[in-house]
Amino acid sequence: MKIAVLGIDAQVAAVLRAALARGDELAAACDVAAGAAGGVVPPTVRTVPWEALMDAAAGDVVLVGGEGWGESRSEAVRKLVQAGRTLVLSQPLELSMLWAYELDMIRKDSGARLVPFLPDRLHPFVSRLRAEIEASLAGGGPLGVLETVEMTRRLADRSRDSVLLHLARDADLVRTLAGDPRRLSTLGGADPASAWATLAVGFTGGAALPVTWRVVRGDADDLTITLVGSRASRTVEIPGGPAAEWTWSGPGPAERVAFDRGAAILAVVADDGRSGGAVAPAGWDDAARAIEIAETVPRSVARGRSIDLHQEEFSEIGTFKGTMASLGCGIVLAGLFVLLVATLLGGVAREAGWGLGERIAAAWPTLVLSVLGLFLALQLLPLLIAPPAPGGSVRKSGPGGRD
Repeated sequence: MKIAVLGIDAQVAAVLRAALARGDELAAACDVAAGAAGGVVPPTVRTVPWEALMDAAAGDVVLVGGEGWGESRSEAVRKLVQAGRTLVLSQPLELSMLWAYELDMIRKDSGARLVPFLPDRLHPFVSRLRAEIEASLAGGGPLGVLETVEMTRRLADRSRDSVLLHLARDADLVRTLAGDPRRLSTLGGADPASAWATLAVGFTGGAALPVTWRVVRGDADDLTITLVGSRASRTVEIPGGPAAEWTWSGPGPAERVAFDRGAAILAVVADDGRSGGAVAPAGWDDAARAIEIAETVPRSVARGRSIDLHQEEFSEIGTFKGTMASLGCGIVLAGLFVLLVATLLGGVAREAGWGLGERIAAAWPTLVLSVLGLFLALQLLPLLIAPPAPGGSVRKSGPGGRD
């Protein structure tokens, strides 16, 4: 397989190392500084502008990294998706739901394939954890009745940006294990600016199972998942880094299983999404949902309130309906303003004997009715648009904003 690189970071470097180890070819690189990510990109690799990556001859798949991310690379990714290319994207490249949603819309039109770097859900321990959760919720299993899921993220850098980046990845595990959360609440320091070092995020909904994700100090970026049951607890230790051993402990013997994150993503690309595993590979809709969740956390921290995560339909029709709803409210307010101005103008014109002003003021009902008629006619547009192709994906998700 021929690979091209657009930017670099630790996630892209992990995929690239796994690809080179199995004999794949690194055909081109763009926007990669010399020696970046430990020099995984050899200096002899052909350097090209990003426009060259739109040609399928530049590589079968483009790896997109986050270091040095800016508007120019964001625009390059949009164009590559429009060209229908296969991309492997670091998670998250940008903590913006609007950007993620825009890519999703373009993807549906162009048929591009977007593979987010969310490999942890593919580890066999994750599928076993989910099986234990299902058994415990049914009242069986060695843990008894499951009470909560605790996720502890140890970070050396506990700044706001670092915490949100890791949450945008770990949120995918929250959804994989306990279902899509319906409400999010946060707990941290009294000062929002310093709350990130001890941030705790609670998720409720989904499988009616509470999940707590919290940040603690650590020398390495590791994650611990603990299932707390009425009789016992199950713990999975997930070390950071591209390749490391995961540890399974609790009732029964402890186990260790090595996991190469880069190789797991390569397997997803080669499998073309046809995997029949217990846990399906993450799609772009999963990555976008995780970005939504992380993007919602600062609002909860600033307001000190829980945030409902609404399930919205993200499609062209859904966008049209939302736009029409907003436009309808605007028309009603504008109509009231026109009524007020026309009444004042008509009164002044009558007192001054200004005939033209009276005629202008008297025309306001016709103007308002014409605008309302045009607005109602726009409601027929969806009937003129062809229905989406069968099997087209429609993603239902999205934090609303109700507190």
